[in-house]
Amino acid sequence: MICILFIGHISYDIRLTKKETEVMKVLNVENLTLSVNDGDGRKSLLNNISFHVDDGEMLVITGPNGGGKSTLAKALMGIERADGGKIELNGEDITEYDINHRANAGIGYAFQQPPRFKGMTVARLLTIAAGRELAESECCKLLTDVGLCARDYIGRQVDGTLSGGEMKRIEIASVLAKEHSLCIFDEPEAGIDLWSFSMLIGKFDEIHKQKKQSLIVISHQEKIINMADRIMIIDNGSITKIGTRDEVLPYLEGTGRCRKCMDRVEGRA
Repeated sequence: MICILFIGHISYDIRLTKKETEVMKVLNVENLTLSVNDGDGRKSLLNNISFHVDDGEMLVITGPNGGGKSTLAKALMGIERADGGKIELNGEDITEYDINHRANAGIGYAFQQPPRFKGMTVARLLTIAAGRELAESECCKLLTDVGLCARDYIGRQVDGTLSGGEMKRIEIASVLAKEHSLCIFDEPEAGIDLWSFSMLIGKFDEIHKQKKQSLIVISHQEKIINMADRIMIIDNGSITKIGTRDEVLPYLEGTGRCRKCMDRVEGRA
């Protein structure tokens, strides 16, 4: 690529290489496969999955239940071990890294159902997530940022006394306690009330648009899908469609797989 700049009466010929003009890939996945024993042999859960996430991009992964979305997220984080393929983070091959090494490399992960830790306080959980000792004021800010009254939660245990919505907020705070190259959220809308869901939408908008955080979000919710830069559909362990919203949304609507965001949320903790 050649750019010519005119400053006064002097022209400057600037030649940029292809690499310099390309958007940096935070995540690059090539031919990822994963299978498990099902009693009658091996059952394939992921079939040659290949995709990438650009710097500052929000990729939403959707598709039918049991299609392989959560399995892919766990394989990216190192919770599930892939049989083959390659995973690169910021150009570094992390395929053989375990979950701890991938976290240290720069991947943040929020579970669909956040784990509970009886005997551990919220403040301690945030400190562990941050990878360093946090001052009380830092913990309070993290909790306030996700809509929780810090003084009511900082000393509470991360156990069954917390509702699903409270747990989801605390987990989001724990992910945001440390800077990550890529954050993965597995169905963040699961098990939360409408007010918590509204907070979640606002937080995604903030960290994506204002902080330029690279995100992978697994979701069925229309409001989250509409926030995506690109959308990827996974069904039966394979990518059936990937592209921009304009390219993928008509396909989703045509197949009836784009679930409308509900006016009210029933039966959620």
